[in-house]
Parts: sequence; structure tokens; C-alpha cells
Amino acid sequence: MCDKLVNGTYNVNGNDDASDKKCNGTKKEIRVWCDGCYDMVHFGHANSLRQAKALGDKVIVGIHTDEEITKHKGPPVFTEEERVKMVKGIKWVDEVVLGAPYVTTLEVLDQNDCDFCVHGNDITMTAEGVDTYHLVKSANRYREVMRTAGVSTTDLVGRMLLLTRNHFRQGSAEYDIEKEAKLLKIQQLQSRLGSSNMGQDSAAKSPWTGCSQFLPTTQKIIQFSDGKSPNQGDKIVYVAGAFDLFHVGHLDFLEKASKLGDYLIVGLHTDPVVNSYKGSNYPIMNLHERVLSVLACKFVNEVVIGAPYCVTEELLDHFKIDIVCHGRTPIALEDGKLDPYAVPKTRAIFELLDSGNDMTTERIVERIILHRLEYERRNQAKEKKEIEAFEALQRQKQTHKAG
Repeated sequence: MCDKLVNGTYNVNGNDDASDKKCNGTKKEIRVWCDGCYDMVHFGHANSLRQAKALGDKVIVGIHTDEEITKHKGPPVFTEEERVKMVKGIKWVDEVVLGAPYVTTLEVLDQNDCDFCVHGNDITMTAEGVDTYHLVKSANRYREVMRTAGVSTTDLVGRMLLLTRNHFRQGSAEYDIEKEAKLLKIQQLQSRLGSSNMGQDSAAKSPWTGCSQFLPTTQKIIQFSDGKSPNQGDKIVYVAGAFDLFHVGHLDFLEKASKLGDYLIVGLHTDPVVNSYKGSNYPIMNLHERVLSVLACKFVNEVVIGAPYCVTEELLDHFKIDIVCHGRTPIALEDGKLDPYAVPKTRAIFELLDSGNDMTTERIVERIILHRLEYERRNQAKEKKEIEAFEALQRQKQTHKAG
């Protein structure tokens, strides 16, 4: 695989010029341009790129620099190097270009031999309130896909700042880990400290930034899954964990794990199980959100939803697993007594992997907390611009109807 950076472009899949034609050798491929910050990459970003891929043959993703993002929105959570790596890891991406202009131009499409630009059906604006896609829209080189409702970087940041578990309290019997009184005290304390609810705020009026509950469906899981079973004789690798706020540390670990075999299965623990060994308000993303985030990774072949914390004989036999891996993070004992990897260790198929990346979900939360006020100001300004743009669109529609 070639990931070499040439003139700002990463060729993710290592395709050569010979592959630029369709199988009949006559039809030129359709190259689709997508651009953005891709900060705290989540399954909403991935779903947009999945839809873009369906409109053409190759997806080329342009990523804004840290400087550009800071100018127009405020400081990004992740560095441009981290953001590039995350986008390269999404299964529907073919090339990544660092240094994409904040306002998409016809020149950038032509320079990258792209036919048109694709973006979600929300509005992105510059610091001056200008639609960043107005040039390609005017030239009819713009296509729109559906934004994934119920998730945004703003919402995820809000969850971390709120320090509550509302995002995975989906049923009193299964998810009621904390008494309401304690939860209320935390929220009251945050209110006295002047902490904004950001993406979780029910009063948020922007249709793009405001809180919206993500509703998972089997169709969405099917769309994200490659649907391929292991071939006979394939070496099957299994890893398990929370994989919360899917990040570059997870990505590097999964890439290394995938190289140990031919087919990688990821077991995802339920929200209560994750909370039992991580505590606080973890997981930040609920089980359904984590499933899609992991399925979007190009190194992953299959996901076990709600995998048992202890790797069992039944699980190993059912999936015909040849090797079980875990990263260098501490392994919590179940009930403080049981080693969750005792069975694969007994079978001598357990291996510890060092991803070479020290990023953790906790470090991401620390970044957010450290720059809390900056992110709050950033997202409040973003919502204000979105509300103004949305109201302007509504007025235009009313004027059109009246005419």
C-alpha cells in the first residue's frame, strides 16, 4: 500500500494510472471531491463519504490546515496530521489532500481532476458568514448528500463537558447506572459554573448543531458493513474493547492487529460494561455509535455487537478465532478477579500489541476540558451563524412561494 505524500496528496489505495479506467477501458472514472475539517472524525463523517463514493468511482478528501480552521472556526481538537490519518483510515476514501482551501474553488477541483464536490445538506460558512461552497454551486459542480442526524463534533464535545451519562441512558433497567439525584447535582453544579450544554442543549435552535438523538437501524449497519465472510483457511484475528471516540490510537492498533491475519473481528462491549471498567461518564459514544465508527475503518472486517467482556470458549469456537490481541492499555479484571483473556492465554493464542501510539480516549477528553471555554465560544458562534443562515433560507422559500 502506498501512502506517500506527493504535492499534498496521499494516494491511500496505491492505485496506478492503469486503474483509472473502468473495466471496459473506455469510460473515464468519476472523481468526487469532499472537503472539510474532519475534526474528531465520527461515523457521520464516514457516512457522508460513503454516500459520496456511491456517486462516483473515487473519493478524494481535502482537509483544511490547523491554521485555516482556527481562523474560521476556532482551534481544532486534533492536529492536521491526526486528522489526515483518521480520514485515510475510512474505507470509502481513495486519496487525501492536506491544505484544501476553506472556500472550495473550481481550481481545486480541476487540480485534483475531480468532476464535482459533495457535501452534506447543512451549511458551512467562513468567519465572514460566506457559504464555503458558493463557487462550486454556481458552476453546477456541487452535489448534496444527507447529513447523518444525531451526531456532530459539537454534540460529542458537549457530552464530554457535561460529564453526564445521558447519551447512553436508553432504558432504565439496562442503563440506569447512576441515581437521578446525583445526576441532577452534577448538572446544577455545572450550571452554577456557567458551563454551556453545547450540542446537548435542548434549547439549541440550529437544525445542524442542536441536540438530536441518533436512531440506529439495521439498514445503516448493512450500509457500513462490507458483508464479506472469511475465506476457508483465513487466519482470523479477534480484538475487543470500548473503542470509544474512535481515534488515531485505535486506528494504529487495528492496523497492526489486521496484519497478524487475514480477517479482523472487533468485539464491542456494551455501555454498562464499558462504564463498569472505565467509570465516570464513559463511554462518550453509545454502543450503536461505536459500532458504526469501527465498521467504517478499512482494517475491520466484522464487529461483534455487545461482545462478552471475558473471551469465552464459545466465542473462540464460533468465530474460529486463531489469535486474540490486546493493546498496551491496562486490562481490568472482571469483578476484580477474573482475567478476561484467561481462555485465549490457556490456548496460547493471546498476544499483546504495541500500536506505537499513546493516544487514548481520556487524552481527548483532557484536550477538550483544557480548552473548554475556547470550544464553547467556537460552537456558540457556529450555531449563531447557522441560525441566521437557516432563517435566511426560510425567508427565501416564503418569498418564492409568495411569488
